[in-house]
Amino acid sequence: MKKKKILFISQEITPYLEENELGHFGRYLPQGIQESGKEIRTFMPKFGCINERRNQLHEVIRLSGMNLIINENDHPLIIKVGSIQAARMQVYFIDSEDFFQRKAVFHDKDNGKFFKDNDERAIFFTRGVLETVKKLGWVPDIIHCHGWMTSLVPLYIKNSYKKEPIFENSKVIFSLYNNDFKPALNKNFAKKAMMDDISEEAIADYADTSFVGLNKAAMNASDAVIKASETINPELEDYFNGIDKPKLGHQSPEDYIEAYSNFYDEILESSEVLQD
Repeated sequence: MKKKKILFISQEITPYLEENELGHFGRYLPQGIQESGKEIRTFMPKFGCINERRNQLHEVIRLSGMNLIINENDHPLIIKVGSIQAARMQVYFIDSEDFFQRKAVFHDKDNGKFFKDNDERAIFFTRGVLETVKKLGWVPDIIHCHGWMTSLVPLYIKNSYKKEPIFENSKVIFSLYNNDFKPALNKNFAKKAMMDDISEEAIADYADTSFVGLNKAAMNASDAVIKASETINPELEDYFNGIDKPKLGHQSPEDYIEAYSNFYDEILESSEVLQD
């Protein structure tokens, strides 16, 4: 039987950044899923505070060199790769001189302010991952998104990329975390994120650029949703409880990997039944 392929798109992964809940999931979930017998690929942004020498990152020339146009500006895409030896796991990094060279993640170290271009950084990261997976020719059965920075993935997969052979049968799962940000992203986020084959109706969800708004939009566009953090924003908790699609509640640290693996299988089995 062919191994199921799981694509993990995470905005943070330990040990590349300071450890937090999201980074912990980004590090240990792919390892656990790989050890359960599935094939994985993992992506994150190459934030400038990640030490390339210490982490032995190197550029993958054959995957780099593409230009992504955001808000009418060209941004060269650079792909790097590193390995977490203990996990026998490769991590692909999306890099950009325009977006990911500064020595901080989301906030200016000098004044503590949220970067004004975090909206374009999220668009670049999302599109960079999907274009790189296309170049790899690797067909994911499940795409599991971690963090608000990945909120555009389900929109793109269900619209702009739905005719791509790589993604036409992929199921998208979005995980909810307790990692609120303020203020909201740039009000023109949806306009900048627009791509071919996205309807006005589909992009309208992304007009609310607050943390809650982006998570709701991602839930609406996904095939399934997971509540990763035990406690999340109350408005998102209510929305999660009311949404009519496959969902998985918070799991204990001891059991979550098996529960997630089973949930992937359930999503794929139900889609195969529908296709038959």
